[in-house]
Amino acid sequence: MKLNIAVLAGDGIGPEVIYQALKVTQAICDQFGHELSYEHGLMGACAIDEVGDPYPEATHELCMQSDAVLFGAIGDPKYDNNPKATVRPEQGLLGMRKKLGLYANLRPVVSFPSLIDKSPLRTDLVDGVDFMCVRELTGGIYFGERGRTDDGNSAFDTCVYTREEIERILKLGYEYAMKRRKKLTIVDKANVLESSRLWREIGQEMAPQYPDVETEFMLVDNAAMRIIQWPKSFDVMVTENMFGDILTDEASVITGSMGMLPSASMGVHTSVFEPIHGSYPQAAGKDIANPLATVLSAAMMFEYAFDLMDEGKLIREAVDASLAAEYCTEDLSGDNAYKTSEVGDWLVDYVSKKS
Repeated sequence: MKLNIAVLAGDGIGPEVIYQALKVTQAICDQFGHELSYEHGLMGACAIDEVGDPYPEATHELCMQSDAVLFGAIGDPKYDNNPKATVRPEQGLLGMRKKLGLYANLRPVVSFPSLIDKSPLRTDLVDGVDFMCVRELTGGIYFGERGRTDDGNSAFDTCVYTREEIERILKLGYEYAMKRRKKLTIVDKANVLESSRLWREIGQEMAPQYPDVETEFMLVDNAAMRIIQWPKSFDVMVTENMFGDILTDEASVITGSMGMLPSASMGVHTSVFEPIHGSYPQAAGKDIANPLATVLSAAMMFEYAFDLMDEGKLIREAVDASLAAEYCTEDLSGDNAYKTSEVGDWLVDYVSKKS
């Protein structure tokens, strides 16, 4: 098979972790007889610096013409620390999601046996955790009307959802639940927010269409507690944009490092695969960042974009083997840490030696 991907490395540690994921992707293609072609595009602060736009039209066209997008991270302190900046890297991310129609963000939360002791939670709570967060990406408060009034002394952000947006993300959530353990948790704030009441209303309408799936409705504050108190109670969780953003970052600590969690953004056009961590500018250029989340995002790319399940499985096997061998970066190994590039080389060597 020919794999044609767009590579958006982004800012900070993005280029470093993306390079390792590309090395592993090429090794997988060599092993399975696939032809890999890719082209780089600008995204984030580096794109603002070069062309004044965090998601240039040329990058969008590249994404549209590709089979999948492998994306690193965006963000730069010079924009984070300037509240008056009119153009920000994050606008590029939101723009990409909107223009590519990426309405669903999939974030698997899985514990790794070799990292159980790295989790801040007790072993009995963490061991065996395996659930999928399905976050709506193109609606809600991040895309609603916003502004300032009262001479700039009052601010507002509007949360808006339509029936169509809610139905399509819930449908996807049910489809994944049917493939897993047949339980769907719909997270909202229906006791306070009108938009959440619409979510719950539509969820109640759709639940009878999936009689084999256990549907539960949970307020977001309760969900935040349950992720810590009883993470193994979840199978598939589906929720709106901002709640999903916060809850998935909370869930990321279960694994022991945010550097371990991949994600996929699915939708109308080309799908995007990226680690959930940020650009970590303090580590940029130091060859110390954990590349495993990006490598696992490449595994999801093989599985979700190309339906190449064995290829994704081998990447996961290689990652598990590296963890078991304690061949990890400093966020996981401390004083015995290996460099980002060394971890990438280890994974490539593992894949290349498989028959």
